[in-house]
Amino acid sequence: MLKPYYEDESGILIAANFAKVPLSANSVDLVVTSPPYDGIRDYEGYDFSIDKMIDALYKAMKQGAICVWIVADQTIKGSETGNSFRQALKFLEKGFFLHDTMIYGKRGFGNPGVNRYHSVFEYMFIFSKGKPKTVNLIKDKPNKTAGQPAHWGKNTTRDKDGTLKERRGSERTAEYGYRYNIWYYYTGKQHSAVDSEAFLHPAIFPEHLVHDHLLSWSNEGEVVLDPMVGSGTTVKVAKAMNRNFIGVDTSEKYLDECCIPRLKRTKTGDINAIHFQKKSPAIP
Repeated sequence: MLKPYYEDESGILIAANFAKVPLSANSVDLVVTSPPYDGIRDYEGYDFSIDKMIDALYKAMKQGAICVWIVADQTIKGSETGNSFRQALKFLEKGFFLHDTMIYGKRGFGNPGVNRYHSVFEYMFIFSKGKPKTVNLIKDKPNKTAGQPAHWGKNTTRDKDGTLKERRGSERTAEYGYRYNIWYYYTGKQHSAVDSEAFLHPAIFPEHLVHDHLLSWSNEGEVVLDPMVGSGTTVKVAKAMNRNFIGVDTSEKYLDECCIPRLKRTKTGDINAIHFQKKSPAIP
């Protein structure tokens, strides 16, 4: 492995193009990242190759590991590029499973268009290297039928001789159920994060969003990777959630100005370091 650019008790940052970083094979439990969107941002001159990126990810990930790929399409000459779908198909071609297609819904939006509806979402493709090894689904969606009988129609059971009997149980619908696969978050300053350094990067995602994916697809002590770590949100949240992290970026500027200051202020296992939003992501 290349010499770490920064290191602490929870993980390392590496200044390099991820495709050229010789990570140990089958060493990563979870990837949470967001690639450059169709050249919409100049990430310090980053040269992005989807083929090399996916090959390197597949090699580094353990069997059953998840890659959360957060992406959207730019509109060029009146048409969305569709590169999000092309990238998803490329993952499938390379041997990944598409475990889920999730939506990151934004409570708010940027500059509105004049001839199309406001864009308020991004894709969150959940790719797995084989059958997912860790699935901790979050139950925080309020059930409208909470307290009512937890069955539709008659609650029946069949005896050994084949007779059907109605079962009178006391089971009731729980107060909260599993989320849908559309998650909603406010974005921007004081919403995505409260760290001023985070916004020195042109594109960040909410700390709460990263927390929810780490909770869903990993356990404490496991290794979380962001191969395009940018503002450092993934590695900060991983450290606060007692995960080990690897962050890679070609830009020493973003590592110095964004990632390292945020990591230095975050204590291992300090869940309170994460900026949680008041409204549940399970509620539109």
